[in-house]
Amino acid sequence: MPKAKKNSHRKKYDYDKDRKKQKKQFMKKSRPRIEDKSIRHAWDNYKTSNKNLEDMGLAFDPNHSQPIRNPETGFAPTPAAPVVTKPYVLRKMEEEASQRFDDDKSLSRDLIDFVQHMVREHGEDYKAMARDEKNYYQDTPKQIQRKVNEYKRCHPKLFNAFIQSLAPNANPQSSSQPPVIVC
Repeated sequence: MPKAKKNSHRKKYDYDKDRKKQKKQFMKKSRPRIEDKSIRHAWDNYKTSNKNLEDMGLAFDPNHSQPIRNPETGFAPTPAAPVVTKPYVLRKMEEEASQRFDDDKSLSRDLIDFVQHMVREHGEDYKAMARDEKNYYQDTPKQIQRKVNEYKRCHPKLFNAFIQSLAPNANPQSSSQPPVIVC
């Protein structure tokens, strides 16, 4: 039976490689990339992930963070509280979580124009929108409805202004346009 070609070669030591530099690069790659700034600054590379998070008052495993209740007694055993040596991390995270987050998501101009055209022509009739000739991507009624709802959610003031601009233009004698429902 033939041997693997790689195993038959003699092992050679490469004098040109810097082993210290290689170890540093490997250690850097093996470390976790921490996105949160406060955790990253408090992280100690010489400790385990579990110990690092425990020092910050966080849980490595959520299953072990809360004690399991005993079904017979109904009470959970009280584990010893871990010593939090870096409470400032937890305070900083709570502060960031309590700040209000404004959704700055926007839609493309093409999508806004598409939705405005569809609402202008068909009102709330999504099946008619799906049959419209401007529906280049052949979206289903449900997909168009999602796009309209996304437009309402991302730009509520713009959508309401658009609906208001349609109201005076609606002609009572013209029955070709369906009525527009204001949200």
